[in-house]
Formats: sequence, structure tokens, C-alpha cells
Amino acid sequence: MRKIPYAFGLVLLVSILAGNAIRAEDQAGTSSGRLTVTEENDLFTASGDKHYTQGMRVGYLFGSTPEDASKSCNWFSADLPFFESGTCKRKYDWTVLGQSMFTPKNLQAASPSPKDRPYGAWLYTGMSLLQESQHETHSTLENFEVDAGVVGPFALGNVTQNDFHQFIGVNPARGWQNQIHNEPGIVLTHERKWRFEAPVGGNYAFDAIPEVGATVGNIFTYAETGGMVRFGQNLKADYGPSRVRPSLSGTDWFDADQLDGKMGWYIFAGTQGRAVARNIFLDGNTFQSSPHVDKNPLVADFSAGVSVFWSDAVRVDFSGTLRTKEFTTQNSDDEFGGVNLVFRL
Repeated sequence: MRKIPYAFGLVLLVSILAGNAIRAEDQAGTSSGRLTVTEENDLFTASGDKHYTQGMRVGYLFGSTPEDASKSCNWFSADLPFFESGTCKRKYDWTVLGQSMFTPKNLQAASPSPKDRPYGAWLYTGMSLLQESQHETHSTLENFEVDAGVVGPFALGNVTQNDFHQFIGVNPARGWQNQIHNEPGIVLTHERKWRFEAPVGGNYAFDAIPEVGATVGNIFTYAETGGMVRFGQNLKADYGPSRVRPSLSGTDWFDADQLDGKMGWYIFAGTQGRAVARNIFLDGNTFQSSPHVDKNPLVADFSAGVSVFWSDAVRVDFSGTLRTKEFTTQNSDDEFGGVNLVFRL
């Protein structure tokens, strides 16, 4: 019953944003950009409050591409193995603010078990350069992303979790004084997705979106591969819903020029496998001793969900994810749900 106020608040927020966005569409014919609010939380499942317990991200996809974006893409194409040359569309995506939180299973122990995941939080901002290229049989989307921020008490995980627990009437987590120490962080990511579509008539279609990528930094370092399959209408507008890294990676990319009618929706399912070289929330701090556990080098996510949107004005995504064990003493896989609210500004 304690989850009802939170769920009610989400529904109310969706209704307000949807109404405002649709009214804005009626009044303004063009968009200046799209704001995406992502919330991932084990609150949405029956798995309990543990491990990857919450991820929040606010992203802004610029409506027009600055000239510097084209120059940047051309430089990447010429000097690095990123971004295909030729005819393409390019966009900037700004991660205005992101926060991820991790906890052990037992939140009431002031001194958490050394065999359980340590407390930790990651507060960050970032920028992505996105490019879509059209080919005869498929399209591709490339994403080069830089995120920078801080882990440790400066990331405000203690404040965020315990203030929310107080709001919903749940006992506070008692072990945050044992969290990973303060450390600045930077993460660089490059991904490429391929989209293959099979129309079935009436603006309905299936598509498949395989992906590969790599992430390097003192917060996360891993290689990933995976893919997604979808069925619905107006699939060409994007490559899957936004997610909080690390995850089966969607992006904020949306191209309203690809819409055939204003209504779009799809159901999706996908998986991503990661070969993990570093995860600061398992390995501990880079330059000083801190709580840590022995990580599993191979981790997989299995996700499914539904997306519904009206032109580029408003959108809602729902997803559920099962994540395999991330450290050797973990007793079971993790589950969490996610909600995206997207609206045009």
C-alpha cells in the first residue's frame, strides 16, 4: 500500500505533461526540442529494495542540429573509426542530470555485510552526439557520449533515498556512512545500432535492432553487444526507448520526419550482454581503499516493454528488466522497472 502515493504521482504527472504537450502542438507547429524524464526503480517490481535500486535521468534532445555538430561528425569520420560519412542526420542530446543508486540487500544494518554490494551513488551530466545514416536495406544510428560527475557522498544518494523513504513511510537505510568514497568520474561511450524493418501492411511493421558498443572510464568500463525486436506503428522514428546506463541501450533519438501519421506505438523485447572490466560500485574506489565485492565479469540484461507516442509532442514508455548476478556472492538475479515521460518544449 505504501507504493500507491508514488504511483499516483506518476500517473498525475503523465496526465499533466501529456495535456500540456498536446496543447503546445496545437498552438505551435514546430518543436524546439524534447525533454525525456527517465525513472528506473526496483519499487516497480516485487524484488525488494536492493542492489541497483534507483536510476533517474533527465535528457534534452535539441530540435535543430548546431553547425558544430556536423563539423564534429566530419572530424570523427575522417580521423577516427566513428560515424559513417555521407548523407546523414545529426542531433545533440544533453543529459541534464542523472543519478544512480546502489545498496546492499539489508538496509537496516548499520555495518553492511562485506559479502553484499556496498552503498554507492553516481551523480552526473553529459552530452551525446548522434548520427543516423540511411542505407538501401537498413539504417544505422551511432552515439558518441561523454558523461562526467562524482561518486560518493557528494552524489547525494543518502539524501535522495532516505528523503523518499520518509515520504512514503518506509524505514531509512542505515548504512550510507559506509558508502564508496568521493571520487570524480568520467565515462566515454560509443555505440552503433543497425535497424532492419519488415513491413506487414497498414503502417504496421516488425524490426530488429542489433547493437555493439564500448564504454571506458573510471566509473564503468565494459564492452557490450545485444539487440532488440519490436512490433508496432511508426517504428522508423526511433531505435528504442531511453534507458539509464549500463543497460540495453536506447537513446533519446527521435525523428518526426519519419512519422506516417501522428500516432505511434510498439511492444519490444531485447537483451544485452556485457563483458565488465570495471564497475566502481563493485570494485570500489580507484585510488583508495573502500567497500567492494568480487564482480562477475559477464552480466546480461533481459528487457521488455511498450512505448506509445503522439507525434513528437508526448510519449510514455514502460519497461521491465531482469539483470543477472553482478557479483559472486549475490544470491539471485535483480529485477527493476522503468518509466519514461517525454514531451516537446
